[in-house]
Amino acid sequence: MAENVTIVECPRDAWQGLRQIIPTKEKVHYLSRLLALGFRHIDAVSFVSPKHVPQMADSEEVMQGLGQCQTTPGHTPDIIGIVVNAQGLERALATPGVTTIGYPYSISAYFRRANANMSREETRLLVQKLQNDTKAAGKNLVIYISMAFGNPYDEPWGPEVVEETLVWLKDVGVRIVSLADTVGTASPEDVARLYHASKNAVAGVEIGVHLHSRPEHAPEKVLAAYEAGCRRFDGALTGLGGCPFAGDELVGNIPTEAILTTLSARGVSTGIDTKSLAVACAMTDELREKYSHEPKTIDPMTSPTVN
Repeated sequence: MAENVTIVECPRDAWQGLRQIIPTKEKVHYLSRLLALGFRHIDAVSFVSPKHVPQMADSEEVMQGLGQCQTTPGHTPDIIGIVVNAQGLERALATPGVTTIGYPYSISAYFRRANANMSREETRLLVQKLQNDTKAAGKNLVIYISMAFGNPYDEPWGPEVVEETLVWLKDVGVRIVSLADTVGTASPEDVARLYHASKNAVAGVEIGVHLHSRPEHAPEKVLAAYEAGCRRFDGALTGLGGCPFAGDELVGNIPTEAILTTLSARGVSTGIDTKSLAVACAMTDELREKYSHEPKTIDPMTSPTVN
């Protein structure tokens, strides 16, 4: 019997770096097509300041439009909305159709201060609020550990830092965590090593990966995570979006097609067939062509939703 994995498609991450604003109707059409093609988990919107991320200024309108689209009977899609503060949480919880709240928790003090201007203590208080409020609202919560594989700021880092964070997250009730290689520098060996350590530290917590990579290295990183026990993968079709800090324009999100083909070759059921994948990639290429995939110059001081 084929083993199932969770594939999280991340158009929100992909879109927010585009130079031109995608009209709301086109976002709704694209997301509804993804659902029709079999994508069940979508990082679709974020509830942050339009001043910092103008591409996501219409998140409520996008969700309203998506709610009017037909979905497969018996299959409620998992729609993730990213927040970075209490105000964003309030907006997300008030938006019908958002089933999971996502929050990027940085273990880098510099990155945390630059993105959210918060101390570790303030961030942990926010995480506790996120956990309590999402549970009360019947929503899921996923915490992304930013800089999980190291940072470019010469700050102390090691697997023990990630493990301590995971243990704390489990203690406050968080049950879904994604390890993010924010700067895209982790090798396949790094991915396997950290994942092994992480899953052994917190039994009962679903741990996924949100990796960035050069395209040619993506399959081996996916395989390293899978063989280490990972069953939850974030990706973006055609590798659109990703890390603005890696210093290499080819480093972006892991292409979803690389995840699917790599896992399918191992006999893993992804829920997305070859024909549907081809259609999804063509749709994404069309958006890239129309709205320019050239990334903006992103300053971490003004980009609060980088994983």
